[in-house]
Amino acid sequence: MKKTLKEIREEFEKAPESEWEGFLSRYREDERSGVQKLLAGIRKKQEWLAAERRRVELLCAYEKQYEKAEYICGIDEVGRGPLAGPVMACAVILPRKARILYINDSKQLGEKKREELYEEILAQALAVGIGSAEPKRIDEINILNATYEAMREAVDRLEIRPSLLLVDAVRIPGISIPQVPIVKGDAKSQSIAAASIVAKVTRDRLMKEYDRRMPEYGFASNKGYGSSSHIEALKKYGPSPIHRRSFITHFI
Repeated sequence: MKKTLKEIREEFEKAPESEWEGFLSRYREDERSGVQKLLAGIRKKQEWLAAERRRVELLCAYEKQYEKAEYICGIDEVGRGPLAGPVMACAVILPRKARILYINDSKQLGEKKREELYEEILAQALAVGIGSAEPKRIDEINILNATYEAMREAVDRLEIRPSLLLVDAVRIPGISIPQVPIVKGDAKSQSIAAASIVAKVTRDRLMKEYDRRMPEYGFASNKGYGSSSHIEALKKYGPSPIHRRSFITHFI
């Protein structure tokens, strides 16, 4: 007795990717349109995954170029432009053979996918370091120097000393570890993309916490950036303790 389409679909859903070819062979001669449609969908998914693996492999070009470095660390920052909240940096060391599907520049990902990848990155990473510079510090030394400070802190917090730093766009002063600045590095290096995602998720969670304390500014949605509603709230309520005074002179 033939299995029903529902039973076949459930069988596929339980099968690991390594068994998909066997599954396709098993039902190739089944002429039912529903079964053939399911098989066509599986083949399309296989093609998509193969293309995704090729894309991620290309993201590891810099990591492979510097394969003699024992521990390659990707570094990125988030939060240079907002009117409120810290600038945050992350340093990530991934295993040499790590290939994380769907990883990309955090700005190219939706919140749900970033959260999923955040968990995957933390599960695979050999070491992760987070650094930040608070609004008061940004006002004291300017946003560029505060960003460098956050990046140095992120590296210092790693449990493993990196052999090489892959950095998004900049060269960090005050660090003796060899560096490779990569323009738009979060879209060109898996390590930098991983740092971009962890930094973004960490900062977004912090801004949501600030929103619970100060809901009038809408930090959960604007993350401290200068949206029109945020600027209106700033004019109405004045600056909060986490606003960057040097950034809001045009509004207050």
